[in-house]
Amino acid sequence: MAASSDLNFVAQHCIHERKQSFMKWLTKLFQSGSGHELGSQHRHPSFLEDESTDYPASSRSLNDRSWDDKEQEELDRAMALSLTEDLKRPNGSRGRVDSGIIDKELQDSARQPYYPPYIPSCPPYTPIPYYPRGYRICGGCNQDIRYGNYLGCMGTFFHPDCFCCRACGYPITEHEFSLSGRDPYHKSCFKELNHPKCEVCHQFIRTNAAGLIEYRCHPFWSQKYCPSHEHDNTGRCCSCERLESWNARYVSLGDGRSICLECMESAIMDSGECQPLYHAIRDYYEGMNMKLDQQIPMLLVERQALNEAIVGEKNGYHHMPETRGLCLSEEQTVTSIVRRPRFGKPLVGMRTQPHRLRRRCEVTAILVLYGLPRLLTGAILAHELMHGWLRLKGYRNLNPEVEEGICQVLSYMWLESEVVPNVNNMPSTSASSSSASTSSSTSKKGRKSEVEKRLGEFFMHQIAHDASPAYGGGFRAANAAVTKYGLWRTLEHIRYTGSFPL
Repeated sequence: MAASSDLNFVAQHCIHERKQSFMKWLTKLFQSGSGHELGSQHRHPSFLEDESTDYPASSRSLNDRSWDDKEQEELDRAMALSLTEDLKRPNGSRGRVDSGIIDKELQDSARQPYYPPYIPSCPPYTPIPYYPRGYRICGGCNQDIRYGNYLGCMGTFFHPDCFCCRACGYPITEHEFSLSGRDPYHKSCFKELNHPKCEVCHQFIRTNAAGLIEYRCHPFWSQKYCPSHEHDNTGRCCSCERLESWNARYVSLGDGRSICLECMESAIMDSGECQPLYHAIRDYYEGMNMKLDQQIPMLLVERQALNEAIVGEKNGYHHMPETRGLCLSEEQTVTSIVRRPRFGKPLVGMRTQPHRLRRRCEVTAILVLYGLPRLLTGAILAHELMHGWLRLKGYRNLNPEVEEGICQVLSYMWLESEVVPNVNNMPSTSASSSSASTSSSTSKKGRKSEVEKRLGEFFMHQIAHDASPAYGGGFRAANAAVTKYGLWRTLEHIRYTGSFPL
C-alpha cells in the first residue's frame, strides 16, 4: 500500500507539473494570438461608413473568424502532442486529469469578457490625387492647374484669382456674375457699363411697370434722361434744347429763358453787339444778287417785347410755341436792349430803350431775341431778311409753306457757309461772289471753336428735321426745288405761280 500510495503521489506530482507547463504554453499561445490580432488592427484601421456607429454588430467579421479557426487548430495540435507524450509513458492512467483540466481552462477562458478591437477616431487618410501636366489649363493665365481650388466656367477652368471682371480687373468671388460674349463682369460693373444713366439727375434710369427701361433721348445730342424730367420743371436751354444737369446750372436770362454755358460763350446780348453780324448777312445777300435797297432797322429784344410785337402785327406766320424773330411791317413802339446785362441773380445792369418804328416801306424793322449764340442769331437774321426781301420785291399773298420754306432755305445756306469748311453755295452768275465770300469770312469772330461748330450743326439739324408743316415741310419742298433748279429759277417760279417748281 505504501508503494501504491507512493506511486500515486508521484503520478499526481507529474500530472501537476505537466499541467503547469501546458497552461504556461497555452497562455503564451493565447497572448501571442491576441497581440497579433491587435497589432494587425492598428496597422490597417478599418473605418465604418456610418460615423455615428461606434462598434460593429454582434456578428464577427471574416478576419475574426479566420483567427478563431487558427486558434482552434493550434489548440487541437497542442492537445494531440500532449496525448502523444502520454501514450509514450509506461503508466496506464494517462491524461484523464489533463483532459478535464483543459476543458475547465477552456470554459474559464470562454467566460472572460470580449473586448472589441480599437477603432481610431481620426478621419481616414485620403491621398492627394495626381494630375498629369496639361490635364487642366487655366483660361486666365494659360498655366496648369495642378493642386488646390479651381473654378469651372464657360467650358474651361480658372484659378480663383484668374477669373476676373473685364471692367475693373478684380477677381469675381460672387456666386452670380454677368456675361457679355465671352467676357465676365461683376453685376455692378456690368450695370455701370450698360444700364443707361440719366444725364440730368445722374441716377440709373428706372424700369417702368412692364419691367422695361424707359427714357427720353434728344435726337441730336443723344442726351438720355428720365421721362419725369419733362414735367418736373427741369430747366431747358433756349438755344440748344438740352436739359439742365443737376451739377451744371444754366444762366437765367431774366425773361423766363435759360441758357447753357456752352451757348453762353458766343451769345449776343445787345443791339449794338449784333450790328456787325447783321451787316455781314446783308453782304451775304448782296453776294447772291439779292441786295436790300432799304435800310431796315434791327433790334434785339426780350421775350415779352417780341410777343407784344407779334400781337400788333397783322401779317405773317409765326413759329409757335416759341418765336425768336419777327419781320415787322406795321408801325409800333418796341423796347430794345441797348446795353448788355451783367449776369447774376437777378440780372443787373441791363439797359433798355423804347423805339418808335415808323413805316417807310413794306418792312418796318427786324426783331430778334437777345441772349442767343452768334450762329443762331445769324440764322434768325437770314430768315427774317428773306421775309423783308420778298416783301420789298413784290412777292405778295404767298401761302405759309412757300414763304416760310424759302426763308428757311436761305437760313440753312448761311449756316452751311459758316459751319462747313470750303462751301460756296452762292450762284455762279453772281458778279460779286468773291466780295461776298470775303465779307462772309470777316463776319466770323476769329476761328470757331469745336463747340460753336457743333452748335451750328445742331441749328442746321433743327431746320432740316422741323416737324411743322410750314417750316419743316416748306423747307424740304423749297430745298428740293433749289437743289434741282437753282435759287433764281425757283424764285421766278414762285413770283409767277406762288408755288415751288416740281
